[in-house]
Amino acid sequence: MKYCDLHCDALTAEGEAQITRARLMEGGCLLQCFAAFVSEREGRFRSALALADRFGALCKSEGYNRVCRCSELKENEVNALLTVEEGGAIEGDLAKLRALYDRGVRMMTLTWNYPNEIGFPSFPFYDSFFNGPTPDFTTRDTKRGLTGFGRQTVEEMNALGMIVDVSHGSDKLVEDVAEVSRAPFVASHSNAQSAYDCSRNLTDEGIRLIADSGGVVGLNFCADFLSDDKSAEGQFAAMIAHARAIVNAGGEDVLAIGSDFDGIPENPAVKNPAYLPRLFDALSRALSPRVAEKCARSNFLRVFRAVCG
Repeated sequence: MKYCDLHCDALTAEGEAQITRARLMEGGCLLQCFAAFVSEREGRFRSALALADRFGALCKSEGYNRVCRCSELKENEVNALLTVEEGGAIEGDLAKLRALYDRGVRMMTLTWNYPNEIGFPSFPFYDSFFNGPTPDFTTRDTKRGLTGFGRQTVEEMNALGMIVDVSHGSDKLVEDVAEVSRAPFVASHSNAQSAYDCSRNLTDEGIRLIADSGGVVGLNFCADFLSDDKSAEGQFAAMIAHARAIVNAGGEDVLAIGSDFDGIPENPAVKNPAYLPRLFDALSRALSPRVAEKCARSNFLRVFRAVCG
């Protein structure tokens, strides 16, 4: 089954990569989104541009078909789409957003794990997050959402034809985007709080807001966001549970894949793209072949076509 993956961090991966052309081909990848992930606080726009250059070089060296719109997809090739993770990359300047669009960026995650000019993340105090004896994965930021500039950013992304991505965003940020956006928006790599209580996972209400916009939620393979059971069997069962929870909250048109490969430790259940067929087979049995196919490709292609043309 051909699939689309809404998020990976291969452009900034260190060490042995989870994403390779051979594994993408083996798994049946139709479209892989590559995130220009900007984690530093200074020189964010410059870093995003450098990663855009790296993406271009990667597409050339690996033979990926670089796309900016749905009509450019080639069925028998690995297609590649450039995204940005961490909207702080535009440094509070809409001209820089437009510059990234001109470089081929067609989706941007508004926040990462700390506040920026656009809005607030799901972890309310990320800078002190790991300072205690046990990291707090459950405290949520429910009060702070988009800033005034963040609202302008969403409006400009709608006007440009760039997909708004609320992964990492606070509950209030998701609500605010639903209020402001006039186009479908997504959570490219997020799971369901109802399946596992973690502040990086979306509430049922957040999932419904995304679904009501016509958007999708990409199932994230990060073990810490899926379950306390870190065995291969436990993680695989958790992926199915989160998929079911996302569909229960938002309907079968909202489920997609957002692996987070190369941004997370290897998950023992789905180690790399070559393992995706096993997941889709399980989704076919647990939900239905129709839902599995929608999750694999149709749901995101609908959003890609609607927003990017």
